[in-house]
Amino acid sequence: MAHGGVPDTWEQGRAYDRYVGRWSRAVAPSFLHWLRVPPGRRWLDVGCGTGVLSAAILAACAPESIDGVDPSEGFLEAAVSELGGRVTFHRATASALPIDDASMDAVVSGLVLNFLPDLDAALAEMTRVAVDGGVIGAYVWDYAGRMELIRRFWEAAADLDPAAASLDEAVRFPDSTPEALTWRFASAGLVDVETTGIDVPTVFADFDDYWTPFLGGQGPAPSYAMSLDESARVRLREHLRELVPPQVDGTIAMVARAWAVRGEVAR
Repeated sequence: MAHGGVPDTWEQGRAYDRYVGRWSRAVAPSFLHWLRVPPGRRWLDVGCGTGVLSAAILAACAPESIDGVDPSEGFLEAAVSELGGRVTFHRATASALPIDDASMDAVVSGLVLNFLPDLDAALAEMTRVAVDGGVIGAYVWDYAGRMELIRRFWEAAADLDPAAASLDEAVRFPDSTPEALTWRFASAGLVDVETTGIDVPTVFADFDDYWTPFLGGQGPAPSYAMSLDESARVRLREHLRELVPPQVDGTIAMVARAWAVRGEVAR
């Protein structure tokens, strides 16, 4: 059985990238294309983590500048190692951004909104630092639907341990839907709010390629897996293997869907 109160651990950049960071890397370009921010703008990446979204902005958006904010020292070390001086990084929380008022043209956040303890405060801060007419945008996984690599995990876990159902992101993060995201952005005073779904293929070389990232302890599902004793973890692994049969060539093909949301600041 899992220990009560399994934490959402987010500290080790390499383990995070192997788990979901690599799939966020695939979502980011489509998100930025949909966001429609012209070149030469000032960007803020809230909850920048290991720098996945900041790297995509550098590659696709010709920014004037990028600042990144994250509370995790481990993630920021990974981001600095990857992006160096091309992004100005700050260790801080989303509800207390160390950024001047009305100083950013685009404020974005990738795979973070659902983990924030006070989303209203964070959206207020994101709005505060954006210029009039600036864009606020974010994306989160479709935990209840087609974020299939996580969905299958919790299905297997709940089959063996009904208490695990309360740890499932689909239950814990009800705002991770287009309707809830639209309501949250509109309630924050943003206008012209839009949402869209972004699907990316997640193809694993074999079952071990799918399973091993859950042993990294980064995020709710891996934290749960590592809270189990060895025999329970083996049972979970083998039941999960039954739920994700391979294709003829041995690969395991799934889909990761993210819900994206954008709005504009109107002062």
